[in-house]
Amino acid sequence: MSNWVKTILFLVGSALLTHWIPSSFFRNLDTMVHEFGHAVVTLALSGKVMYIELYADHSGVTYSSISKSWALIPVSLAGYMTASVFAWFLFSAYAKGKQRLGLQVMIALSGLSLALFVRNGFGIMFLIGFMALTIIVLALAPKWLRDFYYLLMAFLCLEESVFGPLSLVLYAWQNSRAAGDASNLANHTGIPAIAWALFFTLFALWCAKRAVQAFLGRSRGVRASNRQTPASAYRD
Repeated sequence: MSNWVKTILFLVGSALLTHWIPSSFFRNLDTMVHEFGHAVVTLALSGKVMYIELYADHSGVTYSSISKSWALIPVSLAGYMTASVFAWFLFSAYAKGKQRLGLQVMIALSGLSLALFVRNGFGIMFLIGFMALTIIVLALAPKWLRDFYYLLMAFLCLEESVFGPLSLVLYAWQNSRAAGDASNLANHTGIPAIAWALFFTLFALWCAKRAVQAFLGRSRGVRASNRQTPASAYRD
């Protein structure tokens, strides 16, 4: 079975499984990472970030200003691409047995977002609650529960990072002016919004493929290790 087929099946399976779990609250992690990407690139290009708002429906918006018109292109690219790379990072960390590092990165990004950017009520409550829960899991939870929590976050980020751009394709098809980042890119490049939405989707799928490869590689390694039988010890 090809890696692309595995990736598609993996995404569909993870979407079905995560929808059986009460996970609506945690889906805002992907939104936070998306908006954080916009904010960081804005600051890197000498722009100003006023604030970020995160909403209960998993949407978000970054209010910023930047003097260089060309800089709006990398800023608009940053959101979906950052979310896709972050999902890949979580699975790469899992493949290397570095779940603690992944959880620490989640806490750090949430803390920076809370301290520097997010100002609306729901966004603040989400970040405080998510940070508190993740710190408790990191510090007190047994390994099996910590790994379950980590994989839940990773799968949700992976799912959201792919299905978000896919939804953008539909929005761009129906109304090119209502496709968020794709519309902004269309306005500044002349390339249609649907083309940018497809670009985001293809990039997300590429990152998802790498994430699935990392996860399956880790799983095969664990199974191979479990199949090994220890050699009999000999004592004289």
